Amino acid sequence: MRRDSLTRFGLVTLATDLTIEGDAAVLMPRDTQLHVTRIAFDNPTTEENLRLTGPRLRAAVDLLVPGITLAGIGFGCTSASAVLGDQIEGLAGGRAPITTPAGAALRGFAALGLDRVALMTPYLAATTDLVGDHFQAHGVQVLRRSSMGHADDRDMAMLGDAEIIEMAEEIDHPDAQALFMSCTALPALGLIDDLEARLGKPVLTSNQVLFWAMLDIAAIPAAGPGALFRARTW
Repeated sequence: MRRDSLTRFGLVTLATDLTIEGDAAVLMPRDTQLHVTRIAFDNPTTEENLRLTGPRLRAAVDLLVPGITLAGIGFGCTSASAVLGDQIEGLAGGRAPITTPAGAALRGFAALGLDRVALMTPYLAATTDLVGDHFQAHGVQVLRRSSMGHADDRDMAMLGDAEIIEMAEEIDHPDAQALFMSCTALPALGLIDDLEARLGKPVLTSNQVLFWAMLDIAAIPAAGPGALFRARTW
């Protein structure tokens, strides 16, 4: 594998995601380079359609700058990563450490000492339960779940700031130590600091945790919004 002075990462995202690359541009440090490829995805975001992303992962990973060393690879779909779980590493082929939003959220919860959260998503309720049940199965209590009722991730990407803030304030639970806002398409990164001030607790989003975890695993210092980017596990 060829190496150079940049630390290079890969990202596999859904064909329909309108948000994740913009968030990556905000979060990835200047001395890193992110290489992106996409996989086919058929809306709506049902468990069946999410599961179909698994067999497509290996071919997508193989398209990420072949012959170049990657410090890590991100898979940009929270609900699919909850559905596929531990299968993802094998499905991706083992080229580099693979990070998913669902796994990154669990890493972030642990880094911040959190085991009770509220869960907000733009999904249908059944898809929200896929993520909530995944967290519960890994020892994190989900004290409240709220779904905005969208089936298509392109619609999720069109949600406005006011709508997201209103839902976040409604879904918060007094006993939750943090709020997790799921979906890499959700345009919530720029709202994190405001929401943390409003709620008085950490607020985590899918893209925030994904890129934080990729950098944390590679032991690369990074800056970003929210309490999470002040946490390190190395």
